[in-house]
Amino acid sequence: MGLLASAGVLLPFPFYYWLWKYPQRWVDMCGKGKDPSKEMAKVSHLLKLLQFLSLYSVSTLSWPPPLYYYPLFAFGQFLNFRVYQLLGESGTYYGVRFGKNIPWVTEFPFGYIQDPQYIGSIMSLLACLSWVPLQYISLWILGYLFMMHIESKEEPATRAKPLS
Repeated sequence: MGLLASAGVLLPFPFYYWLWKYPQRWVDMCGKGKDPSKEMAKVSHLLKLLQFLSLYSVSTLSWPPPLYYYPLFAFGQFLNFRVYQLLGESGTYYGVRFGKNIPWVTEFPFGYIQDPQYIGSIMSLLACLSWVPLQYISLWILGYLFMMHIESKEEPATRAKPLS
């Protein structure tokens, strides 16, 4: 189960990498009349489900969770919710890379926490350490750190041109 769970945890990151590096291919593949951010969200939700199932397959659930769980998970999910609230679906799912005009946001948590959605996700994962072995949490976090690095080097010239 270990190798399969590891593969499941890493499953979304090649997809995100490909979309970040080659956004025009995704826009072309989606075709006219389809929103590439919405299509990315659909695929991402499926991949996220497979990630969670992979973690569940190696977890040992017990109740109640340790006290550190509550603040880590609550603040991590608050950051994720807040980012989605401020950016919307298009801002969260690479809209800028797909040629959309996404307004620059400076409200909290932006301007205070670098990569707040990834930090929130990492905090939520760390909250689950009492249930999930460290190696799987670490692998998932490494995937986020990799994407934070990749996304820190955005080249505007490589943005997609929207299909008209």
